Amino acid sequence: MSFLPTTEKELLQRGWAELDIIFVSGDAYIDHPAFGVPLLARWLENHGFRVGIIAQPDWRSKEPFMALGRPRLFFAVSAGAMDSMVAHYTPARKLRHDDAYTPGNRHGARPNRATMIYTSRLKEAFKDVPVVIGGIEASLRRFGHYDFWENKVRRSILLDAKADLLIYGMAERAILTVAERMRDGEPLDKIHDVRGTAHCCGAYEGGAHVIIPSFEEIVASKEKFAEAFRLAYLQQNPWSAEVVTQQHGNRVLVCNPPVLPLTEVEMDAVYSLPFEKNPHPSYSETIPAWEQIKTSITSHRGCFGGCAFCAITMHQGKTIQSRSKSSIITELSAMTRKSWFRGSVSDIGGPTANMYGLGCDNAEAMKKCQRESCIFPSICPSLRTGDKPATMLLQAARSLDGIKHTAVSSGVRYDLLERQAAYFTELTAHHVSGLLKIAPEHLVDCVTDIMRKPGKKTFESFLARFRAENDRLGKRQYIVPYLISGHPGCTLADMFELALVLKKMGIKVEQVQDFTPTPGTIATCMFHSGIDPMTGKAVYSATSDREKGLQKSLLLWHIPAERIKVLEALKELGREGDAGLLWGAGAETDRGTPAFRKNKPTKKAR
Repeated sequence: MSFLPTTEKELLQRGWAELDIIFVSGDAYIDHPAFGVPLLARWLENHGFRVGIIAQPDWRSKEPFMALGRPRLFFAVSAGAMDSMVAHYTPARKLRHDDAYTPGNRHGARPNRATMIYTSRLKEAFKDVPVVIGGIEASLRRFGHYDFWENKVRRSILLDAKADLLIYGMAERAILTVAERMRDGEPLDKIHDVRGTAHCCGAYEGGAHVIIPSFEEIVASKEKFAEAFRLAYLQQNPWSAEVVTQQHGNRVLVCNPPVLPLTEVEMDAVYSLPFEKNPHPSYSETIPAWEQIKTSITSHRGCFGGCAFCAITMHQGKTIQSRSKSSIITELSAMTRKSWFRGSVSDIGGPTANMYGLGCDNAEAMKKCQRESCIFPSICPSLRTGDKPATMLLQAARSLDGIKHTAVSSGVRYDLLERQAAYFTELTAHHVSGLLKIAPEHLVDCVTDIMRKPGKKTFESFLARFRAENDRLGKRQYIVPYLISGHPGCTLADMFELALVLKKMGIKVEQVQDFTPTPGTIATCMFHSGIDPMTGKAVYSATSDREKGLQKSLLLWHIPAERIKVLEALKELGREGDAGLLWGAGAETDRGTPAFRKNKPTKKAR
């Protein structure tokens, strides 16, 4: 085994004069299946293609993009594991000073709107070489979309980047099909029928298709914006989806239906590829993203939760694609032989750990299904929720020689756990490293309904069950609840109610995620348009930094530095007299008194 070529010297060491495909990535090159570019590069290599990677090139000139020469087929461009604007800016649009996907955690190794900039440089260097764009940035910006950082509606990234083809979603099937057809002599500008791809043309001359409001219409009308989002979103079922077209001036964006999910055999094949599982040896500094995932195992992909703020439906899809237990155990066994492995597995999971092995038991209904979520507002009767596969996987993993502890840190759906008694017991007894990540996101029902999340009652039931199980086991383990402030549908009054609910439960949170409107989500559509695109109902959104800051502070009421803002929020609500509900009867409310300066320790939620 060896790393894929990143320099001309490494190319020649393989005895190659040229490459078929060159990936350009906004991330450092870590040869691990958790990172999309190395995974796809290994996948193509396995099918006989000569592949190289240019990682984090200096975009200020074309020369770094010429490091591996001219590819015979095409360049494949990705901004990296994150949208480059999300990677660069906080929810308050302030510049970040770090980048976990860069050696030394340094900011500035990739440009803003990396997909567009990389494509531009490649076109400058090799005018006649096709450029295929993909990754999360391209995938979620494939239609006309709202851009939070410019506060405007932008065109499809395919048009703005001036690329030749866009691949969206999980790209193994699509990129392999495109590569094979080009290898057989078909030019890229004629390859317009591959699932999971989008292209632009002067006029669409294909068969049945769904026409969504044009770019000009969605710029002019928020109602049209919401309509366009809904129509595109409803074409995510790969078995029933049609081609979607969107006019952009005198050009038409044509988006083909999503790729069909990988089978278990195909998933096993992808994850059995000869990954080095290490960063490229040219790096001398640690890469935080690598440190975080190097002892983790991906057991499946996809999520049928359908949360409004999550882009997984538009990228990975809601069909769960699981690996076999034997494939996962083989990867775990190989990891125990790595020099850096110390006996602890940081995670076995996917977007939602306890969805492993689950799916629809009604094949005919599945092919026509238009539900946003299989578990909200209630669990679909066709959904297979049995926990035997996931439970047996965890039991087998912790029994392997060389493994001292296996954690589940990718998060679980506690509403599913109500039907997964064996998994819950196994998880609580053996796979919580003191803290279990749970994402209620909010606990006021009118907000969780908009989020497409279970409400307060379900969380209270889970919390009581978790505490009782820990008492039975004699363990001291705690819940780390993930919460979002400023989500569409949430008012200042809702956040105060949430603060009171958490206080009653004995939960104090240390971190709160301020809602970031990222492309491709229902919640972002709500934030921009003021409309829930799936119901047509009006939705309130906090848009000012001040109000968003006050919402966040209410959940951090127990932190002394936040108390002045909490008082400001209560004053705005006309509830100054209710400060005692947070700090106790007789609590001082003068922001200058010691009661608001004293630093009291906080407790984790049990």
